Amino acid sequence: MTRRRAPEPAGPSGFLVVDKPAGLTSHDVVDAARRALRTRRVGHLGTLDPQATGVLPLAIRDATKLVPFLVAGRKLYRGVIRLGVETDTLDGDGRVTREHAGPLPDEAALQAALESLRGDIEQVPPMFSAVKKDGVALHRLARRGEEVPREPRHVRVDRLEVLRFEPPALEIEVACSACTYVRLLSADLGTKLGCGAHLASLQRLASGPFRIEDAVPFALLEAAHPAAAGADAARVELEEGVVLFGGRTRLGLEPVRKMRHAFRDGPFLERVGDGVGDGNIELRPFVDDVPQFGVHFIGQTLAHHRETKDVGAENLRYCATLSVHFVLYLSELYQDLNSAPLQSSPAL
Repeated sequence: MTRRRAPEPAGPSGFLVVDKPAGLTSHDVVDAARRALRTRRVGHLGTLDPQATGVLPLAIRDATKLVPFLVAGRKLYRGVIRLGVETDTLDGDGRVTREHAGPLPDEAALQAALESLRGDIEQVPPMFSAVKKDGVALHRLARRGEEVPREPRHVRVDRLEVLRFEPPALEIEVACSACTYVRLLSADLGTKLGCGAHLASLQRLASGPFRIEDAVPFALLEAAHPAAAGADAARVELEEGVVLFGGRTRLGLEPVRKMRHAFRDGPFLERVGDGVGDGNIELRPFVDDVPQFGVHFIGQTLAHHRETKDVGAENLRYCATLSVHFVLYLSELYQDLNSAPLQSSPAL
């Protein structure tokens, strides 16, 4: 006879931004959040390497429904590149494979090399990464000494700026699309300069609408562990950091369906054609990327949360819940728009 899992305690749904310390995997943080918040329904919005620190957004309970529409958000990083030394993992955790014996490049050569790494580029995922090949993470294969073919990925580097250049150290700030490997940017820079390089340290400052200013320390997750002294007080503090929708009832899609009529004629859609002749009116997004519009909407809600912490809790909860309903609706509508053109009907 199969044992049924006991129902989990009620708690807030939403997003919790954790400041991940170095030395932990993203899954380590997810596991700690599951224990601290007493729920299995926790997922992260984009892996951070163990060496990296900074913004790791977690989706809690019903907010996990939104993860597919938020993982593609833009990222902002600050890191330090070590020129003249290459490693097998492309970062400071790896084994040194080459050291440059000659002089290091000057700033003019550096700026010329950086320019070629800006804009739309392709990257082949490194072997030491969480990308899977036939269901197996590449880093597992790499640790067995195996190397397999990988498909290049299209990414975009919107900004790649030098903050400090004190050879052999180079501090940079990078604004880029999701799935961009700053480790690879560092290694490619070293190759272009002819001296080799690796990423010595990395901090993520933002992921989509989530910023380092929103983050709670990982130590708070540890303090809220059920076995820790004072865990209840720590969990209360932790739950206050879960933003977007704080209701303790399950979030259903019925409010979304009820709003379908109103939002399909809303400002983020435009009508194409006047319906003359066959009576059909095609609807298409007024913005290029509806999920990204949803990310922007969540960002505005987070900003509102930061600026109006003295607003009554019920009012904030009501507005935040509506925002999540709205984004869930956008995700549903986006799937409709991509599967078939929408036609006019009495429901509209």
